[in-house]
Amino acid sequence: MKPIWIADDDPSIRFVLEKALAREQIAVRSFASPREVIKALIDDAPQVLVSDIRMPGGSGLDLLAEVKARHPGLPVIIMTAFSDLDSAVAAFQGGAFEYLPKPFDVTKAVELIRRAIEESLREEVAESASAEMPEMLGQASAMQDVFRAIGRLSQSQVTVLVTGESGTGKELVARALHKHSPRAGGAFVAINTAAIPKDLLESELFGHERGAFTGAQTMRRGRFEQADGGTLFLDEIGDMPFDLQTRLLRVLADGQFYRVGGHQPLKANVRVIAATHQELEARVRQGVFREDLYHRLNVIRLRLPALRERRDDVPMLARFFMAKSAKELGVDAKRLGDAALVRLAAFDFPGNVRQLENICHWLTVMAPAQSIEVKDLPPEVQQGTASVSGPVAGESPGAAPSSVASVADVAPAFAPAGSSTPAAWLDDLERDLRQRMQADETAVWDHLTQLFEGRMIETALDITRGRRIEAAHKLGIGRNTITRKIQDLGLKG
Repeated sequence: MKPIWIADDDPSIRFVLEKALAREQIAVRSFASPREVIKALIDDAPQVLVSDIRMPGGSGLDLLAEVKARHPGLPVIIMTAFSDLDSAVAAFQGGAFEYLPKPFDVTKAVELIRRAIEESLREEVAESASAEMPEMLGQASAMQDVFRAIGRLSQSQVTVLVTGESGTGKELVARALHKHSPRAGGAFVAINTAAIPKDLLESELFGHERGAFTGAQTMRRGRFEQADGGTLFLDEIGDMPFDLQTRLLRVLADGQFYRVGGHQPLKANVRVIAATHQELEARVRQGVFREDLYHRLNVIRLRLPALRERRDDVPMLARFFMAKSAKELGVDAKRLGDAALVRLAAFDFPGNVRQLENICHWLTVMAPAQSIEVKDLPPEVQQGTASVSGPVAGESPGAAPSSVASVADVAPAFAPAGSSTPAAWLDDLERDLRQRMQADETAVWDHLTQLFEGRMIETALDITRGRRIEAAHKLGIGRNTITRKIQDLGLKG
């Protein structure tokens, strides 16, 4: 086991903890400042870090951010005085394992450190098991093309745009590109630009200075800084707000950026890998995605095939996910019968590999026998249709598309049964759209889309009496999507 690191400018605190841990036969290494810890991290890492929150030359929160960027699974205990409770909350938000209030009881401090050690050892076992699993599976020619492309790009620093439907494994590709690149020793930092509210996304990407806005009590490093020397994965780039696209373009062009509220330019030594399930060319034509940013990102494009394009891989993937689910749940792996595998391979999987994994997890929990037959499969697989809600206890798993359907997609649902004529409300929509454009109104797309999505979600929630999962199912979207949309649109849900 590696030593416990203690960072505190107070020598008496270091002495007390060193002696207490020595009695427990736990190795200790002490530091008087954050700078010393950061320097030591270049060549080494602790089992657990215990750090004071206020030290000369830097704060424990800054040190926490630095450690988490380099070693995300490392437990960090923050020591804080009672008057620093606000900082303790910030520590938890930054990923601290626990905080230790001063003055502390030595016995309780040792117990807390032992808990952190156990967590660290569990994390190491999980990482080891993860390392034994293959990064990606696939024997179909379309996937072999992807593997060859990853191999060719392994020694390159070039920007890559990964495209493909939701659930095809775009982040797995990004991680593989990072792992086999010269930047493998650096951090891999991922951010879903569609999952973070617009007002927070800028700070998430570029960080902020203390006092930059209400609630910014400390300086915060953004994802670009956290990924310094490594790889930054920008998922769902097609949903990035237009004004932030300009800032991203500037970083990609000259490698410099500013924290929110900052005046000092910072250098970004980062390889960017972007991903989207959308057609960026169409987004450019619609005026919601910058054409110059599109060309900056589209240096090398890597398209992931949908699972229905590689049906031969379904049996192999299904067996792998069944074994994985059994291992995670600590149960014996169930076996998929030949007929069940044939039926799975015939299913279209609108949620792709992610949906197959969800189904295998559901089967591990819900199937009544060790040998799984066709009758044990979820109803949508048996019937050859696809549900869009995620797996819930007692319910079958399905796909979870990441965006609300467009007007063109949902219009037929509003037409009379058996009729191919569009509903009258589309004519009203067209008249309203023409009036707005003739009046030179800007941002028409965003305005009408928000109105449309908001009304659909409010109606679905009203019909289902506020049950989000049921509302999402009726709308044909995923649970995460409806939750995000309710937050983004400011709806009461």
